[in-house]
Amino acid sequence: MLHKQITNNLLAPNGLDNAFLENQSHKLLMKHVDFCDLYLQKSTTESFSLDEGIIKSGSFAINQGIGIRAICGDKSFLNYSNAISPNAIQNLVENIFIEPKALITNFLPENHAKELMLYTVANPITATANIDKISILKSIDTLTRSKPFVTNVMAGLSLEYDEICIVRSDNGTLSDIRPLVHLSITIIVTRDGKMEKGNSGTGGRYTLDKITTETLQFHINKAHNLAMLKLDAVAGPKGQMPVVLGNGWAGVILHEAVGHGLEGDFNRKGSSAFSNKIGHQVASSNVTIIDEGCIPNRRGSLNIDDEGNQTTRNVLIENGILRGYMFDELNARLMGTKSTGNGRRESFASCPMPRMTNTYMLGGSYSPNEIIESVENGIYADSFEGGQVDITSGQFVFNASIAWVIKNGKLAYPVKGCALVGNGPECLKYISMVGNDLELDPGIGICGKNGQSVPVGVGQPTMRIDNGLVVGGAE
Repeated sequence: MLHKQITNNLLAPNGLDNAFLENQSHKLLMKHVDFCDLYLQKSTTESFSLDEGIIKSGSFAINQGIGIRAICGDKSFLNYSNAISPNAIQNLVENIFIEPKALITNFLPENHAKELMLYTVANPITATANIDKISILKSIDTLTRSKPFVTNVMAGLSLEYDEICIVRSDNGTLSDIRPLVHLSITIIVTRDGKMEKGNSGTGGRYTLDKITTETLQFHINKAHNLAMLKLDAVAGPKGQMPVVLGNGWAGVILHEAVGHGLEGDFNRKGSSAFSNKIGHQVASSNVTIIDEGCIPNRRGSLNIDDEGNQTTRNVLIENGILRGYMFDELNARLMGTKSTGNGRRESFASCPMPRMTNTYMLGGSYSPNEIIESVENGIYADSFEGGQVDITSGQFVFNASIAWVIKNGKLAYPVKGCALVGNGPECLKYISMVGNDLELDPGIGICGKNGQSVPVGVGQPTMRIDNGLVVGGAE
């Protein structure tokens, strides 16, 4: 389906119509390729930032362009331009370089029959006046400075509105309209000569009316509490010990250490620790992992992926058994299967590749307290500041923003400088307890791969990992 708004805002102002674009697609097919598509995008972005009590910066930009892709064998060829006039598009089609390759005989049309409406088509940039956007940031500053030991507040508001048109050689024209909101809060506290900071934020595919005063207060409290904990934290322990991971944002470990290894390109090439293991036990029977791109209003959700395929609820691991991978068009067809709706691209200037959407682990039967009480000596961590992963080996390291030492089933004291080192596939085998408190992150995730960044979601319940993790600290 082609949204009327896409015709009015993206095609018509540039002298384009659907018939012209489909004709250009047919011309590409005449170059003896398996498949081709035209990806037109108009992206409007706006941001404001507050620091030291004042609005320090603001920006507004409109970027549009077209990417023309042809697939031949196992290769993708891309021409792109910011100019999207008929002449510019014709030149891109005529001059795309295609290296002859053996064609794939199983390129079959995909099914795009069901139309999803997971989020509003309203523009968050125009739906709220600039003075009200600034008021949100100033409210954060006012509410935060009433708290003890606060010496500075930094807040940022980013708004996006993407209008997408995809013309496929095998299935006509599709479109999507994608709003995105992101709010970030950083609080600096100083006490007795020590300075620390805490962060929190939220976001999703909606307009700013979803961010209420209660929402602001929740994330202010969260950032302030984290900063204050850091003031009291001591150096963490080190060595191998049971680790309890909290729910929600802690799922970033699952995303990095496990999720990337389940993307189709790594598995087609045999470079993932999960390659050739479909149907095998790869995790504890407590573990079921889902990638779901069709959750309403979520940051990682899409009505259609960047190849025009409907997003789905894709079961990756079920009760410890590897059930499937995440696929885009190219890797799916090279492996004789179909796209799972995970073909994603940063913009019209990039080729799609298999990427996660909202990736999470299902909950179990234990309460969070039961899990913590089961640990005699260990670590509890629920927020992380980044890490590194080797897809081939599965080895990872993540740094906890703050963690707690568990002593005799109780959270004893907070620690900082705590890193978790382990192997993603191995850790999955030692998940012994899974909580009943599954939660998705607040809508702040960004995933990078091969130089491209896209918005994603993560989530998990509280869980206990008995083995396979080494805690790196300074104690």
